[in-house]
Amino acid sequence: MSSRAVVCRKEWMLQPDREPDAEPTTYAMQCAVCGESSPTSSDFTEPQEWVFEHGGRNPTHHTYREIISRPWRAWWKQ
Repeated sequence: MSSRAVVCRKEWMLQPDREPDAEPTTYAMQCAVCGESSPTSSDFTEPQEWVFEHGGRNPTHHTYREIISRPWRAWWKQ
């Protein structure tokens, strides 16, 4: 008895998930000096306001990181 393998090559596609049921894109900011982070929000203005408040309370904290969580979807091309 001989064994036989079937190999199927598929081309995959990847794109941001913009379907109605996709998770929302969320934003946060993190202070690069102390590591404290803003709350996560689907509206960027909230983390941005946090930066101004945090910088006001900590005048030497001038550098921040933007943290974005964006849903993606992958599927194979037929």
